[in-house]
Amino acid sequence: MSRVCELTGKKAMVGNNVSHAMNKTKRRFNANLVKKRFYIPEEDKWITLKVSTSALKTINKIGVSAAIKEAKSKGFL
Repeated sequence: MSRVCELTGKKAMVGNNVSHAMNKTKRRFNANLVKKRFYIPEEDKWITLKVSTSALKTINKIGVSAAIKEAKSKGFL
């Protein structure tokens, strides 16, 4: 499974490792993802999402139901 946040769509970026001699080699900056279970009281069930830590902060602020609704409207979920 790819390393993509299911709520925000964040994924790995590509960049360079730069040595002291300014040699550049390709590297990946992975998103900070965690697998987390959330309880949705409207549907009375648990769901498991792979979300970024910034999405966790958003869920804590607006709630899981609102965050899922917003992700569906943006086409991520």
